[in-house]
Amino acid sequence: MTEKYHRWYSQNLGLDVEMLVFGDRGYPVILFPTSQGKFHQNKDEGLIESARWFVDEGLVKIYCPDSFDWLTWYDKSVHPAERARRYNFYDKMLYEELAPWAMSETGVGKVATAGCSFGGYHAANFAFKHPDRVGNMFSMSGAFDVKQFTDGFYDDDIFYNNPPDFLPGSNQPGLWEMNIILGTAEHDICRADNDRLSNILSQKNINHWLDIRGIGDHDWPMWRAMFPHYLSTIR
Repeated sequence: MTEKYHRWYSQNLGLDVEMLVFGDRGYPVILFPTSQGKFHQNKDEGLIESARWFVDEGLVKIYCPDSFDWLTWYDKSVHPAERARRYNFYDKMLYEELAPWAMSETGVGKVATAGCSFGGYHAANFAFKHPDRVGNMFSMSGAFDVKQFTDGFYDDDIFYNNPPDFLPGSNQPGLWEMNIILGTAEHDICRADNDRLSNILSQKNINHWLDIRGIGDHDWPMWRAMFPHYLSTIR
């Protein structure tokens, strides 16, 4: 399995972005880390290894960028409005820099997004905001409501980065074309988040799979089982 390290200066963020890329061809998958995780976390925790067959067979190429959570939703040293403003720059980096790069390298017209826990938020938020860029979205034990990080403050930047809020009113055609999987478990601490998001999708008649596993916790062993299963559904 080929592995490459990339570091580039993002004009949108005004910062360097670090990323690991696995594979040399296939459908591009942007895989986010969990809360405040670094670009190497998914490798360190064995999630990349769980997908080795898909990478080795040239079916997927996996891009693992930093999350920058420590400068956005988790930065309690700045006002919530600034946290949301900074997240907009992260979203622009993904939309204007990383996604086009991945699509150009692979020759595929859209990307997949994926992530575990708060990485599932990044995956869902980007996918549902930008279905013109995303054809598949895989969330594993995702937590989707960022109002938990905004200390009661609310503005348009928070609204448009909060899937439970903006998704009900969105009518972008690509939402009905996307392959969407919400993975959780009976006793997952994020089960309610997934039930809520699934209900919103169902109310809009957006096809998706709410995968509720009877055995599994909010932890890496379950996610390592989910990830290759979900990759097998890419279309």
